[in-house]
Amino acid sequence: MSDTQLTVTLSGGGVDDARAVVRALEGTFGAPDGLPGDERATVRTATFSSPPSPHADPAPSRADAGLSAPVTVTVQGTPQAVEAASRTLTGAFPTRDEGAASGDQERERQLVLVP
Repeated sequence: MSDTQLTVTLSGGGVDDARAVVRALEGTFGAPDGLPGDERATVRTATFSSPPSPHADPAPSRADAGLSAPVTVTVQGTPQAVEAASRTLTGAFPTRDEGAASGDQERERQLVLVP
């Protein structure tokens, strides 16, 4: 069984947009297991192994976390991690909630972040 608390899947936008989204989550989860880096990829992923910090740094201001294009983000993990990621991303970017799914021990939420 994996120790991953949160998996983030990103589509749309460029690699810089994906990195901006991942960096917005670092204040809540610490450093990811790796930053998205493939310029040619159409779907990028990042994983965070640490649980969300109860004393998380505030998300970057919306002006500091601009995107060049809409980015669809799916966050999947423990209920606490998905809720923390959703709060962080909605605080950092203009966001449209596209829905959620819940399982016994995992949740998933899809958001569209807009420039």
